[in-house]
Amino acid sequence: MRNPNQFLYDRLDMYWEDGMIPKEIPDSITQNLNPNRPLREYQTEAFARFIHCLHKDFPGKEKPLHLSFNMATGSGKTLIMAGLILYLYEQDYRNFLFFVNSNNIIEKTKDNFINVDAPKFLFNKDIRIQGNPVTLTEVDNFDDTHPDDINICFTSIQQLHLDMETEKENTLTPENFADKKIVLLADEEHHINANTKKQMQLLESWENTVQDIFTANKDNLLLGYTATLKYDNDNIVEKYRNKVLYRYDLKHFRKDMYSKEIEIVRSDFSHEDRLLQAVILSWYKQQVAVKYNIPLKPVILFKSQKSIAQSNENKTIFHNIIDTLTENDIERIQESKVDIVQRAFQFFNENGITAAELVQRLKTDFQPNYCLSVNDDKETERNQILVNNLEREDNPIRVVFAVQKLNEGWDVLNLFDIVRCYETRDSQSNRPGKTTIAEAQLIGRGARYFPFTLPENDDEYRRKFDNDTENELRVLEELHYHSVNNPRYISEIRTALIDEGLMDENIKERPITLKRSFKDTDFYEKGVIWLNQRKKKGYQHVQSFDDLTTLNIKQKNHPHTIYEGSGGVTTILKDTDTSYTTVHQGPGTDIRVNKIEQNIVFEAIARNPFYKFDNLKQYFPHLRSMQEFRKSEDYLGGLAIEFKGDLSQLKTNPAEKLRACCDLLHKLENELQEQITEYVGTTIFQPHEIKAIFLDKTLKFSAHHSSVNYNDNDFDQIVRAEEWFAFDGVFYGTKEERGLVKLLSRWWNDAQDTYETFYLIRNEKHFCICNFSNGDKFYPDFVMFLQKKNGETLTYEIFVEPKGEQLQDRDQWKEDFLKKIRMEADTQVIAQNRKYRILGVGRFYNEDIENEFKDELNQTLQHNTQ
Repeated sequence: MRNPNQFLYDRLDMYWEDGMIPKEIPDSITQNLNPNRPLREYQTEAFARFIHCLHKDFPGKEKPLHLSFNMATGSGKTLIMAGLILYLYEQDYRNFLFFVNSNNIIEKTKDNFINVDAPKFLFNKDIRIQGNPVTLTEVDNFDDTHPDDINICFTSIQQLHLDMETEKENTLTPENFADKKIVLLADEEHHINANTKKQMQLLESWENTVQDIFTANKDNLLLGYTATLKYDNDNIVEKYRNKVLYRYDLKHFRKDMYSKEIEIVRSDFSHEDRLLQAVILSWYKQQVAVKYNIPLKPVILFKSQKSIAQSNENKTIFHNIIDTLTENDIERIQESKVDIVQRAFQFFNENGITAAELVQRLKTDFQPNYCLSVNDDKETERNQILVNNLEREDNPIRVVFAVQKLNEGWDVLNLFDIVRCYETRDSQSNRPGKTTIAEAQLIGRGARYFPFTLPENDDEYRRKFDNDTENELRVLEELHYHSVNNPRYISEIRTALIDEGLMDENIKERPITLKRSFKDTDFYEKGVIWLNQRKKKGYQHVQSFDDLTTLNIKQKNHPHTIYEGSGGVTTILKDTDTSYTTVHQGPGTDIRVNKIEQNIVFEAIARNPFYKFDNLKQYFPHLRSMQEFRKSEDYLGGLAIEFKGDLSQLKTNPAEKLRACCDLLHKLENELQEQITEYVGTTIFQPHEIKAIFLDKTLKFSAHHSSVNYNDNDFDQIVRAEEWFAFDGVFYGTKEERGLVKLLSRWWNDAQDTYETFYLIRNEKHFCICNFSNGDKFYPDFVMFLQKKNGETLTYEIFVEPKGEQLQDRDQWKEDFLKKIRMEADTQVIAQNRKYRILGVGRFYNEDIENEFKDELNQTLQHNTQ
């Protein structure tokens, strides 16, 4: 029986885990969003959940349909909005009403939706749905909209309410909504819940205005987006129980490593020195980025408490600090005992940056022209382009002064320091007060991760150093919040950050160190681990479609049915919901593309921007011209279309051939983009020194993490006592990982007659290997090393992976890759050095199949003894 207190998202969570929601996303979304903004897993899930809810019944579903996305700041709610506009256009919606509480957000969103040259434009510059070009059009109302366009009206909730109450020319009126189906897009939806919160009816409230528009047509949709939904308010909970289809809050966002980590820098410095300390740290972060060729310009926010006068005073103080800066000021900050400050000055010393040089660089980089005030509406409006595009390399701003204007709707990735320019508190019964909660929410806006890639890690949108917190680059994954050292306030802001999901309640830093006995071995000092790399895939071998073995469209003719059109008969079968249109039955006819009139083929190609010559040359480097692509048997000319249905129309209706060609090209485009990968993993593995790959690290864990609190005395005894386990007795792993270690302990007792030495090393992201087919990176949990007895110097390197049952389907490609390693990589390594064998155990370890895993391990070794 359904739990009456269950939210819609709870049910969908179960459906998603059970595979009841299809995970494939329509081309209308994937092909028409900005290709430079690849979808993340949770965004794909959000789309899939919406599509499921739109077409399927669920308890409490009503028409018109209201659905909400409760998703974290920075998680890409606007991208979800853009994708659903595309999908709903395909579902025959044309009119979209975007409204929000802040004019600043309107202008930013309008830029991202309409301005194709905007740095954060959300769509593909050439939108095509079902092969047809689609235009994005901004409108003031829905009176005379183009039936083939995506028509978007941008307004504030206040202006919407005013327009509905006072009719004027070229504004939205109640008549706009009576005979048209509209998609209402409510950004920051929590602002329209005035009645719900108060539990009273105010006839002229914003909430009622939205409700009147929404209910004007039963086919309308209201899609809400908010990071702030009050689950502690009974009325809000009751209203949204059957509406929130996805809850992806800051806690999940941070856990999935899409955010910066928050560090509170507390000090007893004066107000002026706290400002200077933040400037020095900001410049330090920029220099770390420069060292690793990362295009980062960190920004500082100096946050005043209440008044514009206070903010202006802080701006004056700051300029005076920079103007009068001396080496003595730098040396005074260097005396700080704060760890991050010490790391900064250690970096300066190691890179030869003197106090005198630092003074000059700070005077240059933080001059008044590079500072910005955003305190009142006029300043905000005047500077909105600068403040909303702080990441751009041509944007010079390094410092922003503000009071309240950036608390909501600010989209910034390169904010790395926030300085609290006041010392007052407003706690309530030892709980954070409103000001402290607002501060935590502001920190949440700055916690958006600044994307960057490294040669060894190209996942640009996620943190990379949670398991290597002492890495120099870790500072580029941290947001520092600077405050006076007031223990009561620090406790309150930590509580607020924990409540917001931005900080774990109790973080534990745990070192993992290699055993001294392992470091003293010749194997550690002189041994190697063989690893592969990924490289850009070359297509020089491709001279025709035939050379792309994964191209299924080449294997069969493309079917296209010609319907009778308006003269056809639609029959509704009495006892079913199925309807169909009749067509002339009979044998079809195959027509090769190079036999279709070339002006028709040319027009079909011209309609699809994918088939520009420069783009095709990426996949087919030997292609000489578009004429060759159209006519040659090696390319498009060699494909055929199987026409079915009313074949008499082929002679009199060239538009039918055009539609067929457009469909064929669309299918071909999808297959090329899906099947052709940008990277491959090399089958040539290269040796790397063991001592350079496996180093001591510091890991961060929540105090509630199962790996920290797991109690298993037998296991602990193994990792402490056995010399073959390379790391010391502290181990933070899953139940499956612990089970694997215990199995290998028993296995080694039987294997010592055959092998001289055995080492098992836990891979805490020390290394990765790259999938041969597409270059995807894989960090196997363990690597085993075995050396044979009887005077042989043969060393086995074996990758093994334990895996919980719930993850096996998702990670099936990793198991397949492990099987391929012993067939492909091992051969290449033997060719280079016959003393090594590179193997993968082609089966995940799981306690339920323990014996099968052990058999697979033994068979792998026996098969490779020659």
